[in-house]
Amino acid sequence: MTISGIFPKARMRRLRGSETMRRLVEETSLRAGNLIYPLFVAHGKNLKREIDTMPGQFHFSVDRLVEEAAAVKDLGIPAILLFGLPESKDAKASGAWAEDGIVQRAARAVKDQVKGLLVITDVCLCGYTDHGHCGVIRDRDVDNDATLDLLARTALSQVRAGADMVAPSDMMDGRIGAIRTALDEEGFIQTPILSYAAKYASSFYGPFREAADSAPRFGDRRSYQMDPPNVLEAIREVELDIGEGADIVMVKPAMPYLDVIRRIRERFSVPVAAYQVSGEYSMIVAAAERGWIDRPRAIMESLLAIRRAGAGIILTYFAKEAAGLMAR
Repeated sequence: MTISGIFPKARMRRLRGSETMRRLVEETSLRAGNLIYPLFVAHGKNLKREIDTMPGQFHFSVDRLVEEAAAVKDLGIPAILLFGLPESKDAKASGAWAEDGIVQRAARAVKDQVKGLLVITDVCLCGYTDHGHCGVIRDRDVDNDATLDLLARTALSQVRAGADMVAPSDMMDGRIGAIRTALDEEGFIQTPILSYAAKYASSFYGPFREAADSAPRFGDRRSYQMDPPNVLEAIREVELDIGEGADIVMVKPAMPYLDVIRRIRERFSVPVAAYQVSGEYSMIVAAAERGWIDRPRAIMESLLAIRRAGAGIILTYFAKEAAGLMAR
C-alpha cells in the first residue's frame, strides 16, 4: 500500500494551496465599509497632537479633523465616531450639550465640508464632568434618572448640529428610550441610535481614558458598566435597548467578548457592532513595535475574528490602516 492509500479522498489542503484559492473559499470577508473610525476633537487651531498611550492616534482641532475626515472617506470608510475634549468641565457636563460644544462644532464642520461621510457622535458625560463619571452624582454614586435628561439634551444638541447617528455609551438604565423620545419630539424620527448595549467594565479602556481625559476622580464605573463574567445579562441589556428604540447594538470591548458578540448575533436580528477598544489597539501596536508580532497580519486577523464572531460593524482605531491594507 502506498502512503497515499491511508488518506481519505477528502484532503483539506487542496483548498489552501494558493492565495487565489484561499480567497475563493474564504468564509468571512472584511471590507472598509464594515469599519467606523473613532476620532478625538479638541479646541485650538492647526492641532494634531499624538496621544501618548495610543501611538498613531491624535487629538485634532476642528480644522485638522476635517482634513482627517476627508482622508477617511477617500479610503472607503463610511463613518467616523466623534469624542470631544472640552475647554472646561463642571458637575453637570454642560459642555456635552452646549450648542457650541466641541463635538457640535466638529459635526457641523465635517457635514459641511466632507459630503457623504456619516458622522456619529458619542453620547456620554464622563469627558465633560469634573468628577469623571457618566452622570449626575448623588451621595458619591451616579443618579440614573437625573442623568437621563442630560443625555437626551446632549443627543439632541448633537443631532441639531448635524450628527447622522448618536451612540449612547453611558450604560444608564432607560437612556435609549429617553433619547428616542427627545429626538422624535423634535422631529428627528429618522435619526438612528447606535447603543453601547453591552459595555463591560473593562481594564482595556485604560489608554482611552488618557486620550479623552475621562478617568473617574473617585471610585470606578462598575455600578453601571457590565460585570465581565456575565453574558445572559448582556442579552437582557440588548433586548431592553431594542425595545426602547435602539437601531444598532454594540458589544464593547470586542476580542475579549467574542462569545458575547456571537450570542447576540444569533439571538437578535438588528445590526450588531463591536468596538475594538484602545487597550486592544495599543497592545497590538506595542507588540509590533518590539518585533514580537507582524503588525499588518495581527490587525487583519483581529478584525476578521470580530467579523467571524458576528459583528457586521467594527469600530476600530485601525480603520484607516486596515482599509489601506485591504486596498493592496
